[in-house]
Amino acid sequence: MTLSDILPTLAHSLHPAPDPRLWPSVDDRLLRWIAATFGTPTYVIDENEVRLRCRRVREVLGGVRVVYASKALSCKAVLRWVHEEGLWLDVCSAGELAVARAAGVPDEKILFHGNAKTPEDLKAAHGVGRIVVDSVDELERIADAKVLLRVLPGIAADTHPALATGDTGQKFGLGEHDLGRALEVLDGRPDLELVGLHCHIGSQIRHVATYEQAARRMVALIARLGRPIRELDLGGGFGVAYTSSETDFDLVGFADRVTRAIRYECARHRVEPPQLIVEPGRSIVAKAGITLYRVTSVKHPFVAVDGGMGDNARPALYGARYQPRLLRDGGPTTRVTLVGRHCEAGDVIGDLDLPRDVHPGDVIAVPVTGAYHHSLASNYNQVCRPALVGVWDGTTRVLVRAETEEDLLRRDLG
Repeated sequence: MTLSDILPTLAHSLHPAPDPRLWPSVDDRLLRWIAATFGTPTYVIDENEVRLRCRRVREVLGGVRVVYASKALSCKAVLRWVHEEGLWLDVCSAGELAVARAAGVPDEKILFHGNAKTPEDLKAAHGVGRIVVDSVDELERIADAKVLLRVLPGIAADTHPALATGDTGQKFGLGEHDLGRALEVLDGRPDLELVGLHCHIGSQIRHVATYEQAARRMVALIARLGRPIRELDLGGGFGVAYTSSETDFDLVGFADRVTRAIRYECARHRVEPPQLIVEPGRSIVAKAGITLYRVTSVKHPFVAVDGGMGDNARPALYGARYQPRLLRDGGPTTRVTLVGRHCEAGDVIGDLDLPRDVHPGDVIAVPVTGAYHHSLASNYNQVCRPALVGVWDGTTRVLVRAETEEDLLRRDLG
């Protein structure tokens, strides 16, 4: 029982400690220094947290091949960190591939994804370790490659509709008819080696049973195909807690239940167990990230900051909410809505308790912003995208510099 339980009237006067599940080990004084030195908004990414999460997923999953989904956060430094920690890399465009190569990731440890790969994408992808084929048309433009066929397992994952990718009616993957056509094409193309099957059921998945169901269906499909399949890629999408009321994905349970399900189904169908592959992205980098803002105005119940949907599109896209906090002590608090600077009513970052004396110039930190923030940033309202600052044991360096107005104008040829 807490003091606020005993004296409910004090609930809005207390300042609970930050939930350690949501924050990396970056000191508040360093965060304030970063805001003062590099300006706001600024993305902060803790290198140590990224590396620790890479090591944990490899340790827990044992012999599973772990492939980092670079769409979550793609920059040379982060891709170099995950490569140094022994992870493969998943890219979805020629641009992401260029960053991976610039980071020193060897082609043979890269998977190339994408539901609508352009001719330029496929030209750039020549020589990568695996191409995940999403349509029959792609096969006509690929040469001399090891491929996985992405199929739809027909599973409706319990997540936001915009994040569900494994049920029928999706733009991703091959349905039963297209899968048959793809196999016919492969039979006539000795330069293309079918090494595996791929599926992805969605993002922010919290239930291990959903992956277990996908694994069973994929092994049954392998048995029906009646041909050697050496690799089975179940994709990524492991759920991450963005607030204290949410739960993290049970990675240990996944390692146990999914691998046991695959062994059982392979024995039942009398097929050779394939190499299991997973593609975590969000769960590697999300909690290593913090975004710093400054308050620009207060109109209760709204507190506006100098960023918003341009640097964090997730609230507008998925109704995502966060658990921000003020980087200073204060007196009694009140419930407010933290809003951004962009010209949209949906530019809302989250609801929180802030001191009643919150004022312009205060610095607010938003946790769990390492994934799909920098990657989804835009120049809406011609607002420049923030810098990405890396932190390692109390030291900082700019990994991606902030945009300037000159950057915006350089591309505008008028």
